[in-house]
Amino acid sequence: MNYSFEYIDIILLAMIAGFIFLRLRGILGKKTGFEGKPPPQFQEILKNVQIDKKFKKGNDFDDFAKKEFLTGAKIAYETIITDFSDNDNKLTTSKPLLSKKIFDQFNQALTERDQRGHFAEITFIGINSANIKEHKKIDSILQVTVDFVGEVITCIRDKNKKIISGHPEKIKKIYDTWVFSRDTRSNNPNWQLVDTLT
Repeated sequence: MNYSFEYIDIILLAMIAGFIFLRLRGILGKKTGFEGKPPPQFQEILKNVQIDKKFKKGNDFDDFAKKEFLTGAKIAYETIITDFSDNDNKLTTSKPLLSKKIFDQFNQALTERDQRGHFAEITFIGINSANIKEHKKIDSILQVTVDFVGEVITCIRDKNKKIISGHPEKIKKIYDTWVFSRDTRSNNPNWQLVDTLT
């Protein structure tokens, strides 16, 4: 008799398991991975995401966008200054971050430094502050002006390694105002340095 009760329990459990399996199969489906069109509810979610993305890509430059921008601007600032201090007289790492105008200006300065037989020693210490001074949108072009306060150890030496300016151990504060720009219609999210103000 005990055995018959055990068999009944097993049958009941199997029926329950089968019922749960069929329910899950009906809800989740049999396919693995994404195939074909998404269900209607997912299409609605994707449509909303695309609308949000288009809106943020346009006129919106809210506090979150400003915070993200400043994070990237600080990295760009360090990258450009460090690249300018390299003594191969070529801007390599920072080239995608520079507009043609700024790239040509910086290259000219490097060429003149090389012709004088000088080379720079720059150690980037850090950024004390980076604040958005202003931002404006002209047609689809968004421009953001940033005031930087940074710290570096810098000196310029001649071909005989004699110090022309600066100090090889003294930390110096530097104050820069840079203008970054990007086309809000472009799929490229990168900003470029388009001007340096004194």
